[in-house]
Amino acid sequence: MPASPSPLPYQRLYINIDHVATLRQARRGLEPDPVRAAQQALAAGADGITGHLREDRRHLQDRDLPPLRALPAPFNLELACTPEMLAIAVALAPFQVTWVPERRDEVTTEGGLDVARHASAIRDACAQLAAAGIRSALFVDPDPAAVEATVAAGADAVELHTGSYAEAPQEASRLRALGDAAQYAARLGLAVHAGHGLTVANVGPVAAIPEIEELNIGHSIVSQAVFLGMDGAVRAMRVAMDAARPR
Repeated sequence: MPASPSPLPYQRLYINIDHVATLRQARRGLEPDPVRAAQQALAAGADGITGHLREDRRHLQDRDLPPLRALPAPFNLELACTPEMLAIAVALAPFQVTWVPERRDEVTTEGGLDVARHASAIRDACAQLAAAGIRSALFVDPDPAAVEATVAAGADAVELHTGSYAEAPQEASRLRALGDAAQYAARLGLAVHAGHGLTVANVGPVAAIPEIEELNIGHSIVSQAVFLGMDGAVRAMRVAMDAARPR
């Protein structure tokens, strides 16, 4: 079994700009522009940009992807694992594709991907991404079986779903599950990411988990940008994350 990598003091912050596009799509207009939001996030210190192209196109649109891909920073494209989305990913060639679950009637992503149930399709998709030089990650619940399934699928990284923790951060068992899953994933040789429902108020304990090298945060950043601007919202999150990391 590969040794766990040494924890890094610095933790990457990727900003998910989906909900800038959600606001734009409320009127099917041109503003606010998610690409401009991404540019401002990067200028404020974000390390990369994340965006989810849903099958129902409720926020990001296909036309948004090329300019996001062209930004001078890694672009992490979240997708449902379907033939249509795989074809889009291979043609676009983002830095990374994260396969996520998707249901038409959900308000937001409600849980991790059931990797075991869709093992063959996910494994084939990860192989096609690898052949195209694109990294792959799977968004899963913090569960050892899901981590093992991620390894079996041939993914480069796991993104641990932090939604359960965010709903009740005072419950120690939920944070412990994240820590245990992160440690296990790192031991198995996966890069470890995390995200969903994280805010300045609750990010600290997750950011402190040494194996988690990257956080993907969107809704809270966009919400706070209404009051602080994108620059202020990103910088506040960066401060909260850095304060929790080992030095």
